[in-house]
Amino acid sequence: MHHAQQHHVVAPTLFLSDADVASLAQAYASPTSDAMVPPRSMARGDGIWLRSLTAVPPTGGHMGCKLIAASMRARCASYLIALFNQQTMALSALIDGNRVTGLRTAATAALAVDLLAPQRALRVGVIGAGFEARGALDCLKSVRDVAHVRVFSPTPASRERFADSFRPGLDIHAVGSAQEAVQDCDVVICAARSRDESPVLQGAWIGPGTTIVSLGSTLPEQREVDPVTMERAVCIVADMPQEVLHDTGDAIAAITAGVYVADKLVALSDLVAGRVIPRQNDSDIVLYKSVGSALQDVVIAQVLYERARQQGLGIELPASIVPVSK
Repeated sequence: MHHAQQHHVVAPTLFLSDADVASLAQAYASPTSDAMVPPRSMARGDGIWLRSLTAVPPTGGHMGCKLIAASMRARCASYLIALFNQQTMALSALIDGNRVTGLRTAATAALAVDLLAPQRALRVGVIGAGFEARGALDCLKSVRDVAHVRVFSPTPASRERFADSFRPGLDIHAVGSAQEAVQDCDVVICAARSRDESPVLQGAWIGPGTTIVSLGSTLPEQREVDPVTMERAVCIVADMPQEVLHDTGDAIAAITAGVYVADKLVALSDLVAGRVIPRQNDSDIVLYKSVGSALQDVVIAQVLYERARQQGLGIELPASIVPVSK
């Protein structure tokens, strides 16, 4: 389906609970090696690419991979997750990975914010009004009290629609600028990139003690937060530190501008396990920068697979892969 047709499709309510986010935390707290969650690989053609993310999670009994086939020319992509049983090697499920990608990003962001943000009802600023922004706010409010939300997106109708979708139940207002959205916030969620890939968040706007979440820029050619944001953060938490450092436009631009990004980069797994203390002072600014990992994809896919089995959902294929003796 092309983007033009998708704008009229309203995403269903997310169904990730606090317990689901906790299952992610459990996976991150359990020891994993680089071998269990290797770097993503990318095969590139002329204007097309196929990315693969594979993982053997320490919890849940499955292992899996996510394949992303994307065409920049046709502006479309397909996502496929395959889950294999760790005991029998049987193919347990083939899952459309499109919404899973949004869900895992949102659930992991909620996990990071819960560990980074102050223990009070949170004032939240959101830049972006698409599926990623919606998911991040949905998951955050499932694990934390949210005092109020200000949302900015360049299109007035989409930011108003975003705000309306969370009412009643949330004190949320659409505002006319990104700067207004992030003023006096405990948490800033960035889930939007500009058309020309100029940063949507300026570090100069950020108040002391803010927790920033950057979800939108995951490749070298993409930009979301400016070098000042990266510089002002005393700690940058990353789900995949080496990929954030070398493969995101935000880090590349910050390093080019002379910011020592590597010195303050810590792994999300170290944060979850309590091995790092990101803030020394309440006024410190911290940034969670996400590129997404196969561990997140496979853990969330397992949650969905178990739920589907309990609820009798899904289509049973008439044939499957047969594990062979080796």
